[in-house]
Amino acid sequence: MFVILPFEKDFYDSYNFDVTYVGHPLLDALPQFDLKEKSEFLSHNELSNEPIIALLPGSRSQEVPKILPVMLASAREFPDHQIVIAGMKNLGADFYAPYVGTEQVHVVFDQSYDLLNNASVAAVASGTATVETALFDVPQVVCYETSWVTYMIAKNLVKIKFISLVNLIYGKEVIRELIQGEMTAEALTHELQRLIKGDKSEVLREQYRELRHLLGDGGASEKT
Repeated sequence: MFVILPFEKDFYDSYNFDVTYVGHPLLDALPQFDLKEKSEFLSHNELSNEPIIALLPGSRSQEVPKILPVMLASAREFPDHQIVIAGMKNLGADFYAPYVGTEQVHVVFDQSYDLLNNASVAAVASGTATVETALFDVPQVVCYETSWVTYMIAKNLVKIKFISLVNLIYGKEVIRELIQGEMTAEALTHELQRLIKGDKSEVLREQYRELRHLLGDGGASEKT
């Protein structure tokens, strides 16, 4: 078996399974993606030149309603930024309509990479998107909330300190995680302020550069 995350190798080793760590294929996939020029992306989506707060609330219809309202309440505290939601076409425009409502908020569909390529900061639901955001060098805060029952079942079944892949890869909290009761608009606003107005962004970008090495420096498919 070939694994794509460094902690997977350690996990299988602990059960005496000798698996091969080849690195993450995203390192090769992202440079091959046909990104739009900034001017084209902005004009195509009727966006201004103001800095962008990207909101990536996930793709599951049952989770977005829990996560997106908190993200929006926080992002609206930064009137000198425009808020852009990474929408999913499969959920449809009507799904996002109740969350928009102001000129400050926009939705772009199936353009997550172009959005991250132009974002200043991001609030991201846990998942592969946290790694993608890091590889685009965007300072981020991880947000996640699910039903209390689901959370308690997962908490009792899975014994891990973090939920974001970036933190799991590092084995420590590099990206701030706001989970369940900690995910409030006030807490998210505080963390975004640290990224926008403080020095946390530069520290995070330094750690992002090391992340590429931890993810295998590319060539996962070739190695496999």
